[in-house]
Amino acid sequence: MLGIEGYEPEWHYDAGALAAVHRGRFSQLIGRRLLHGWLMWDLSARGWFADGPVILGFGGTNVEITHRKFDECAITWDQVDMSAPIDWYATGIQLDWRADPHAALRHARGRILREVNIVERTTVAEWRPRVLHAVEFLFEGARLAVYNAMDENGLTGVPEMDLPVSSWRRVRVA
Repeated sequence: MLGIEGYEPEWHYDAGALAAVHRGRFSQLIGRRLLHGWLMWDLSARGWFADGPVILGFGGTNVEITHRKFDECAITWDQVDMSAPIDWYATGIQLDWRADPHAALRHARGRILREVNIVERTTVAEWRPRVLHAVEFLFEGARLAVYNAMDENGLTGVPEMDLPVSSWRRVRVA
């Protein structure tokens, strides 16, 4: 899927369901160091191709996170072979993987993971009072969030204390 052979994401839009599916795997990462983060790189545009998964490497285990649409997220484990060519829907876009090209990834690299959360944005809309927004990794001395940037991935390292309490809800994963 997404032009990545062997990649089979399962999409979720409910934070509780997403947390429940991945709780056991994330629990095994607590206390481990983030060794690298990889982003899909557009070689022609010389920039991050944010539609592809964000891959976090914890030595022997990679977690792959992708957002799409308004509030869907997929988390997979060790499915992406970064040495295989990427054929993005046969578009001819030249894509590859780059290690730690984003400041938020570089800041978290080498730090020990202490907590993982799914972050929901709370709204006043009756039809959707909560919207799945991000997968949040809290490290010793750093925060990394892979968030939905409207049908693609976004990354931030904004400290957790800067989030407005009234607009966000955390679902603890591990």
